[in-house]
Amino acid sequence: MSRKFTTSFLLGLSILFCSSLHAQEAGKTQSFTVYGNVIDSITQEPISGAAVFLNESRAGAYTDKKGFYGIPTPPGSYTLRISYLGYAAKVIPIQVDKNVIMDVVLSKDAKFLEEVTVISSKPEENVRSTETGVAQLSIRSIRKIPAFMGEIDVVRSLQMLPGVSTVGEGATGLNVRGGSIDQNLVLMDDAPVFNSSHLFGFFSIFNPDAVRDVTLSRGGVSAEYGGRTSSVLDVRLKDPDLEKRTLYGGIGLISNRLGLEMPLIKNRLAILISGRGSFNDFLFKLGPDNIQGTVANFYDLTGKILFKPSEKTRLSYTSYNSFDAFKLPSDSLNTVNVNASSSRYEYRTYNQTLRFNWFVSKNASVTLTGVQSIYKANTTVPDSSIAFDLSSGIRLRALKARYVHTGEKNNLSFGLESTNYQIDPNRLVPGPYSNILAIDIQRELARESAAYLENEWKLSTQFSIIAGLRYSFFQRLGADTVYRYAPESIRIDENVEETQVFSSGKVSKSYGGIEPRLSMRYSLNDNTSIKASYNRMRQYVQLISNTTAALPTARWGSSDLNILPQIADQISVGFFKNLQENRWETSAELYYRKSQNFPDYRDLADLIFSKNLEQEIIQGEGKAYGLELMARKNNGFLTGWVTYTYARTQIKVDPRYESIHNYTGAWYPANYDKPHTLNVMMNYRTAINVTLSANFTYSTGRPATYPYGRFIAAGNTVPLYPNRNLQRIPDYHRLDLALIVEPNPNRIRKWKGTWVLSVYNLYGRKNAYSIYFALNQRQQTNANKLAIFGSAFPSLTYNFKF
Repeated sequence: MSRKFTTSFLLGLSILFCSSLHAQEAGKTQSFTVYGNVIDSITQEPISGAAVFLNESRAGAYTDKKGFYGIPTPPGSYTLRISYLGYAAKVIPIQVDKNVIMDVVLSKDAKFLEEVTVISSKPEENVRSTETGVAQLSIRSIRKIPAFMGEIDVVRSLQMLPGVSTVGEGATGLNVRGGSIDQNLVLMDDAPVFNSSHLFGFFSIFNPDAVRDVTLSRGGVSAEYGGRTSSVLDVRLKDPDLEKRTLYGGIGLISNRLGLEMPLIKNRLAILISGRGSFNDFLFKLGPDNIQGTVANFYDLTGKILFKPSEKTRLSYTSYNSFDAFKLPSDSLNTVNVNASSSRYEYRTYNQTLRFNWFVSKNASVTLTGVQSIYKANTTVPDSSIAFDLSSGIRLRALKARYVHTGEKNNLSFGLESTNYQIDPNRLVPGPYSNILAIDIQRELARESAAYLENEWKLSTQFSIIAGLRYSFFQRLGADTVYRYAPESIRIDENVEETQVFSSGKVSKSYGGIEPRLSMRYSLNDNTSIKASYNRMRQYVQLISNTTAALPTARWGSSDLNILPQIADQISVGFFKNLQENRWETSAELYYRKSQNFPDYRDLADLIFSKNLEQEIIQGEGKAYGLELMARKNNGFLTGWVTYTYARTQIKVDPRYESIHNYTGAWYPANYDKPHTLNVMMNYRTAINVTLSANFTYSTGRPATYPYGRFIAAGNTVPLYPNRNLQRIPDYHRLDLALIVEPNPNRIRKWKGTWVLSVYNLYGRKNAYSIYFALNQRQQTNANKLAIFGSAFPSLTYNFKF
């Protein structure tokens, strides 16, 4: 599917829809629409659930989760009133003789600040929305969660939600409902992110000063999204302020932040620039000799330009650039079986998004988006005898087109996508005097295209349904070398029957299929509903890693003749109830997810330098099921939530691999299987500008494989291992506290400063990241526990806004 075809096809459909809509409206009584967005004056975040009314006609609406409202009305003079709890109401006179766009900025009212909300959507949305397994957090609520070393962290905050976990502290990525970290589609303003962490997983790459809100879809996933089998994490950056200039930032122990928003042409053109950097090598010089000389730095730069050439069009450009560098004074690089001193790890992300929005009519809009996402990783060893440079990367370029039509009973959307992948698996370049041989693994090229159609039917106040259909089509492109193995045999060199070579641009293998999506909601009453959903999702690219926590330097790979695309089917059912006039939200969700072609790896797999990756990957079946319980208090002096998750994730591999991989055909736990997780998050407002926050988390230890015996060969002790993941490391628990002192809202100041004092791991629990064994002839096992954070970590951060 070419780019010209994609653009032309969508443009034709848009013209057809526009013509049809205008033709239908021509015969009706003249009517216009007042529409726009309602946002917070300080955070520039959308306000969901704000009441917008025309006093004279009593027509009105509530803003949706993106702060948008629309009110159809005949021509005339009206008074528009906008109100929301905790904000000063606004009254605006308007003249309606055409469609009117009215964006409204609300300011907080100090006398209502004791009633603080901890969510970004209106409370009744928990019951009235159709989707299951969808959680939205505003950056305002994320800032209330105690942070490690004072760093506000989008990804770490999501770990407090039900169904979300990680293999351990400092691990990159999230595991959502039994999925691996690469099975989550992570988007930053529509651009996919291939590594969401700084410093090997200690912090996320999202600058909190630039984030507007975060939405995690782990149940009912819209047909708009594809390419992953577990969840969708959609991080939206805020738009720059079109009216006033703002300077903001923060000073902390780990990083410093500085950002600027300013209009270039008032109400038309504005720019946002926000940077964050960590350059703290001097801290390691104060430590023991064995860590002096350590390098652990990162920076990221976020920019966004917003241009509104007319009331019906918007053009925005987002750019994100990040860089990480990490080096220990001395270490061992096991991948090449040599001792390497001062090896240096570097990785960077560079994303760009260009989006054009056109409001075709009062109920219809077209969005065209171009995306580029680049991720590169590099490892360098300078030692002259073994010097080398190891690099890998992935580049994605995509075009997307989407049409949306909203109505009282139906919300229709459809779109097209075309994505090109360029994967550079690994390239090893020796130093000038090195004894290591050069390795250059063949570049992978691929194309993924998709078309989708989705509609929401509001059949009654009690019943609604969202039905969607997505078709995805994947092509592995040349230049490519394909090995065909004997049928039903193990993939090893001895079983290769044929080798095929495909020239540049030729299709070596293609896959495709439909991905149905269905969500339903039935309301028992105004405060109670039952929901159900079904998803099928396909994944054609994956992260290649068999370590406990995937390293940022791990390579990516795409499907081909031998590596089949992953396919997952998920069913979920939920019960949702609000209590005491939406003061409390409660929910219970059950889910079951079955996966085809679930990846695992052979014992002692060489994933770094293997040119025949299909010989290292073993694909089997996967299943995940669980129960998620949540209770959340939305307002009052004490707010927060409590969640409990029971979750299991298991894998089964064909027993014909037993002879070389020790598989028996039985189900065994995945590496990130954690049956029990309990999270408690609380905010207590002690004064009008002082908040005390605490979070506690407990989880079952993840699976591990312990040796059950040994044998001695040539004087060396060799451990014997049973089937995988039969034991577990010790359980995990931790308590964090934070004291937040904000500016007094009763005092009007241009400069506003906030102090955040936090303590991570308050009681200094030495949680096990992993258990490893040292074997010798005299002692069969010598177990050692590795703890990443074995003590309390206090921090002090100062945030400012001017």
